[in-house]
Amino acid sequence: MQEKRISRWYFGGVASSAAACLTHPLDLIKVHLQTQQEVRMRMSGMMVSVLRREGYLALYNGLSASLCRQMTYSLSRFAIYETVRDMQSCQNKGDMPFYQKVLLGAFAGFAGGFIGTPADMINVRMQNDVKLPVELRRNYAHALDGLFRVWSKEGLKKLFSGATMASSRGALVTVGQLACYDQSKQLVLATGYMEDNILTHFLASVFAGGCTTILCQPLDVVKTRMMNSAEEYRGLVPAAIRLIPHTVLTFMFLEQLRRHFGTVVVA
Repeated sequence: MQEKRISRWYFGGVASSAAACLTHPLDLIKVHLQTQQEVRMRMSGMMVSVLRREGYLALYNGLSASLCRQMTYSLSRFAIYETVRDMQSCQNKGDMPFYQKVLLGAFAGFAGGFIGTPADMINVRMQNDVKLPVELRRNYAHALDGLFRVWSKEGLKKLFSGATMASSRGALVTVGQLACYDQSKQLVLATGYMEDNILTHFLASVFAGGCTTILCQPLDVVKTRMMNSAEEYRGLVPAAIRLIPHTVLTFMFLEQLRRHFGTVVVA
């Protein structure tokens, strides 16, 4: 009998929040690109423009909303996916088939996307505020202030605008991230040439990040447009530059949390 460690239900939210702190500037630039009225700037130009207008701290506009989103959206989808996966693995004495991982990922992501929609909307608005004229800015102090002001002035229904797109995107992201990460990690370890270490985690997460970018980019643009009521800019490269690092960092943090603080079970 061997002992192994499995994730606690909240590890996904913690790992995603840590990754978001490092990749938030990339996410902010992605939102700015997607909400241009017309395609006038590319990623590097947009970043320079934000820095010149507002300074370095502007790259972290909306960070509180981003963290709020990770602790609702990502925490929910990771908790559902990993809890069910670990239960099934223990009962079946082996890994789930890939198609079951895909179905579970889609369900977990859809639920998480709906739960995280209010924070996601506030995140998009706070990130895009810096582009607006001073008199038109919403100037939310933080995520909770934004949530309260939208609820009180625009109604509860407005908090869930774009929920269909957010939930659909959440399903695709979770399939791309969690299901593809699990499967690629399993395949890499099955070769016998690599061990369960940081290099394996990195390779599997890069593959998962690429899958996620391809799967979710079209819906990501539509979601951003619906939440901000602006025209969109379809940029696969900006999405990849943000999504792949975020995916890699999330799983690197998650694996370390699991290894050092996870629940010990007998396999």
